[in-house]
Amino acid sequence: MLSYRHGYHAGNHADVLKHWVLVLCLQYLKQKEKPFSYIDTHAGAGCYALDSVYANKTAEYQEGIVKLWQQASALPPSFKDYVQQIKELNAHGPLKSYPGSPWLAANLLREQDTLRLIEMHPSDIELLQDNMAGDQRAKIIAGDGFKEIKALLPPATRRGLVLMDPSYEQKKDYQQALTAVREGLKRFATGTYVIWYPLINSVWAQRFSSQLQSLPTKEWLDAQLMVKLPPERHGMYGSGLFIINPPWRLQEQLTEGLPVLAQLLAQDESANFQLQSGTNK
Repeated sequence: MLSYRHGYHAGNHADVLKHWVLVLCLQYLKQKEKPFSYIDTHAGAGCYALDSVYANKTAEYQEGIVKLWQQASALPPSFKDYVQQIKELNAHGPLKSYPGSPWLAANLLREQDTLRLIEMHPSDIELLQDNMAGDQRAKIIAGDGFKEIKALLPPATRRGLVLMDPSYEQKKDYQQALTAVREGLKRFATGTYVIWYPLINSVWAQRFSSQLQSLPTKEWLDAQLMVKLPPERHGMYGSGLFIINPPWRLQEQLTEGLPVLAQLLAQDESANFQLQSGTNK
């Protein structure tokens, strides 16, 4: 299925949560001089115009990055680097562009690091190639991220971060994500894995968090941000991030920042957050 285009949802509350945590993880990996690899299983286009037809068909960014942007000067220190990345992308004017995960990674990684960006949608691949043009560190792979990741693990650097954020439009995506992470851990047990998932009213989504927590991982964090009351029917009311082998201090940073996001991005009085941690070995 190739109907999903992230351009409709760029900059929404889920992107804010995901990219804030991604920046924190990448900055931690950069503290050691040794190179590392960034692997993005569902890379998308890499960068998005908030004044585009796609973005304004849903205008979800108005309930996401715009709210955060308006309070940027009052945010806790853990948001500084994330906000700085968006400022750099919009250096010559107001907020009109939003960085996808490939753009953030490319802007943060060093010369010795590498990017492996997987995308299936032919239109987004073309945009991704344009956005990454000239970056010798980046390799763009056309294909199914759940399958292509197998050949990329372990990375030659033996250090790295895997971001997995499929659309979950099909219920089989949940099982494919679990299988891909489980197989990935067999090849690269020491890597950091960041798995995004939606909070929606479906059996598969509601049990996904507990299934992730059952994976054979040394250490994990499970962060959820709920921005509104769950709808009676199908609809996303928040999202979660499951982080395997989280960086040191990430739990502290999430404890500080999640209440801020719940307050700023609230769409009704039910907005809340949850943070769990554990180990399975």
